[in-house]
Amino acid sequence: MARSKNIRTLDEVLDEKFGKRGTATRTEYERGFEEFKLGYLIQEARKKKGLTQQELAEKAGTNKAYISRVENDIKDVRISTLRKIVETGLGGKLELAVKL
Repeated sequence: MARSKNIRTLDEVLDEKFGKRGTATRTEYERGFEEFKLGYLIQEARKKKGLTQQELAEKAGTNKAYISRVENDIKDVRISTLRKIVETGLGGKLELAVKL
């Protein structure tokens, strides 16, 4: 079945807007997306646990404003703090990966 000329894949759109994979602009975009995704995952886990930002902050030993900044991708988060948020605050397990 032939594809319509008006339909493009996500990669085609990203190639046009940010350049091909491996270019500086595309890499910066993808890094930003990963950081956004992390904040979103924290927010969804918090909601699933039925916690407010304040409650999560108290459990993790930080403050509500910090949790808000993490969830909204405004704050760079240290691994040690992220571990406290995920493991102590949410009762989860933080897993990191390095892909080469």
